[in-house]
Amino acid sequence: MGKREVKRRRPSSRVMLKPVAVWRLLDEFNISQNELARLCRLSSGYMSQLMGGTRSPSAQVRRDIQEALGVTAFDELFIIERLDDPPCNGEERKVP
Repeated sequence: MGKREVKRRRPSSRVMLKPVAVWRLLDEFNISQNELARLCRLSSGYMSQLMGGTRSPSAQVRRDIQEALGVTAFDELFIIERLDDPPCNGEERKVP
């Protein structure tokens, strides 16, 4: 018997950190990005990826960042990006 192929659904959106908003708060509280990572129990490398937009934070990481920065409104620190359907001609999908 062959292996059963599992089809994974592609996400239609992803949550991304708003780095400008985070930098503003870091400046206001006089703490570094590395200090924020420590407060959120994250590696400085992972925090750098979040700030650079190459990683999307999990729900728990979002809560930890909001708590560390004293922010209650989700949309103050995060944005939901809608992902386009992949093109038919084999080109890579581009996220705005």
